[in-house]
Amino acid sequence: MAPATASYDRTSTFSPQARSLRMTDLRLLERDTLAAVAAASDEGGLDAVRVAALGKKGSVSALLATLGRMAPDERRERGAAINALKDVVASAIEGRRGVLREAALEARLAAEVVDVTLPVRPGALETGRIHPISQVMDELTVIFAAMGFAVAEGPDIESDDLNFTKLNFPADHPARDMHDTFFFPEAADGTRKLLRTHTSPVQVRTMLAQKPPIRVICPGRTYRCDSDQTHTPMFHQVEGLVIDRTANLGNLKWVLSEFLRTFFEVPEVEMRFRPSFFPFTEPSMEVDIRCSRRDGEIRFGEGDDWLEILGCGMVHPNVLANCGIDPDEFQGFAWGIGIDRIAMLKYGMPDLRAFFEADVRWLRHYGFRPLDVPSLVGGLTG
Repeated sequence: MAPATASYDRTSTFSPQARSLRMTDLRLLERDTLAAVAAASDEGGLDAVRVAALGKKGSVSALLATLGRMAPDERRERGAAINALKDVVASAIEGRRGVLREAALEARLAAEVVDVTLPVRPGALETGRIHPISQVMDELTVIFAAMGFAVAEGPDIESDDLNFTKLNFPADHPARDMHDTFFFPEAADGTRKLLRTHTSPVQVRTMLAQKPPIRVICPGRTYRCDSDQTHTPMFHQVEGLVIDRTANLGNLKWVLSEFLRTFFEVPEVEMRFRPSFFPFTEPSMEVDIRCSRRDGEIRFGEGDDWLEILGCGMVHPNVLANCGIDPDEFQGFAWGIGIDRIAMLKYGMPDLRAFFEADVRWLRHYGFRPLDVPSLVGGLTG
């Protein structure tokens, strides 16, 4: 609310009547301004009153501007009165500002009151969850590390040479077709990058970079043109590789048996090896494990049924030669397992697509607490 701006007499007469009239004008201006200050309901309104009275074009400032046209004696008398008025108004404004700020603080404290009787909200360690894929990768790492395996990693975008050629894939192999593999546009030199279809290129990179003996696992994302209840365009795989002078199928069987027994937390696992074909292994085999199926639940280490679980074999001599390893001196074995698939089997998840839907309810049900760190001593699943 702005103060009243009555027309004040600015003549320079020295008559007692004129001086009395001017003093009356000042008292009226003081009264109106102080009333406006008292009526201001917030700091914004108070600032408007300040500008109207003390601003460059304010009522009090306008009176101060007239002093230059007055005689010295009148300037002395009028200047003292106007400056006194200015001090009174400024003091009133500051006092009102303090009152308004105190009231605003009280209102804010009342609005933001905290009920200390409410229960404490659970923290991140209580509500956060580790995705089952991350948990299973940690479990794999723990198991294979105890057997002396290192973890090797590589890029998701690979060359055709590392993904197919060095792994003994023929030029006309169906896996090289667009309907099986995500290819990038052709480069100027005619080559084409692709999203790796398996983690085998990491094995190739390891063999090119290291001298035997080699003992690594290669977990990571892989990509294929496929999508249904048990397949997704992006999925996770772990492959293992052993290269040595004496590596053999007996060693392979022991490694797989120990892994499956420990991972599924059963006393014993019975495996069945069936002949198969993979370009990068010879001989090649698929592995089934004995299980029982009851009431929609699969149990390992018992029953009369079989479930295919992984593929494996002895590393093909051509692959060794392609990676600069003499196949007459060294031999090795390799295997590959779908991480998403064994996670589904172990933890009873019916649909692979739910792994990638970011549904918090699903993650709250199937996820793991942040401190459930897998270990062979404390147990893989806590």
